[in-house]
Amino acid sequence: MRQSPDAVDVRIGARLAELRAQRAWSLEELADRSGVSRSTLSRAERGDISPTASLLNRLCHVYGRTMSQLLSEVEAEAPALVRAADQPIWKDRGSGFSRRAVSPPHDGLRGELVEGRLDPGADIAYDRPPVTGLEQHLWLLDGALEVTDGDQVHHLAPGDCLRMRVFGPTRFRCAGPAGAHYVLAVVRP
Repeated sequence: MRQSPDAVDVRIGARLAELRAQRAWSLEELADRSGVSRSTLSRAERGDISPTASLLNRLCHVYGRTMSQLLSEVEAEAPALVRAADQPIWKDRGSGFSRRAVSPPHDGLRGELVEGRLDPGADIAYDRPPVTGLEQHLWLLDGALEVTDGDQVHHLAPGDCLRMRVFGPTRFRCAGPAGAHYVLAVVRP
């Protein structure tokens, strides 16, 4: 028996379909540009699947936006003050990653704060940044995290802060027996 689709996944899918339509791209053309199969793209646009962080990252790269921008586009206009209970949480259940938009992005601003949590053993690889030259400041609050930026591997312990400009592949791996909890400040170029 098929579970009914998650409302957020349906809204994300609709926004992805809208972005593709705005560019007058076929599914085939988007598949070529993103490296994602046509069937996966079609299922994601219909809200039949919950897109993974890696899939959304590939599509954000093609559409020239951050993941926070994409996710905020399926939510209402972000107010100046966002109460903790109102901060949207998105989960990639397949990879063990959850992401809270602490300060949802705004078209007129370049920075945003994101809270990330990785389950023990979680390993997320991105083949490219959603926006080339994206500036990130990752502050590890709890756990152990291994971050790979291109060819450099960084091992973070609680309290460590890693600053990077992202131009190529990255990988976030929960390196300890407990989950990892961090704050990520993202600044668009």
